[in-house]
Amino acid sequence: MSALSGKTILILSTNGFEQSELDVPHAKLKEAGATVHIVSPDAGEITGWDQKDWGRAVKVDKTLDEVSADAYDAIVLPGGQMNPDTLRGNPKALALIEAFFKQGKVVAAVCHAPWLLIDTGIAKGRRLTSYGTMKQDMINAGALWEDSEVVTDKGVVTSRKPEDLPAFVAKIIEEINEGRHERKAA
Repeated sequence: MSALSGKTILILSTNGFEQSELDVPHAKLKEAGATVHIVSPDAGEITGWDQKDWGRAVKVDKTLDEVSADAYDAIVLPGGQMNPDTLRGNPKALALIEAFFKQGKVVAAVCHAPWLLIDTGIAKGRRLTSYGTMKQDMINAGALWEDSEVVTDKGVVTSRKPEDLPAFVAKIIEEINEGRHERKAA
């Protein structure tokens, strides 16, 4: 039996995601047996950012209006600068992330995606990491920031950069298999 057989995971993204930070979790979580849906505010395709230029387009499986946290076991938030900065201005995206958190489900964010944890209030009082230039943002939001390849705090999984993706995905799989996480308010 696969590690994530019977599990369903939502990857929330829009244009400007860091290509590897969507592609690697998408492929590895599917390889582990999960059903993985790419969800975006708009239907069609979204285009990544691949280091220094636009990357490849990825098909959107469902729009924000078509999903609910109730149907999924975890949410994965790819980074890049543009993607999370755009999503943090979308109340439906923030509400979806909050719903996963409130239900005790895995919330995983890499690179600049922890901005979304700031805007949902999830960062406050939690051990987290992020891309290095966000350190002060995280501290200002009340996070207990640390410079580690992956940090987990009761099902909230964060990583710093593309080089950390193997550890990030492994920790997501481990946390999903632990089941729901009890969380106290910060």
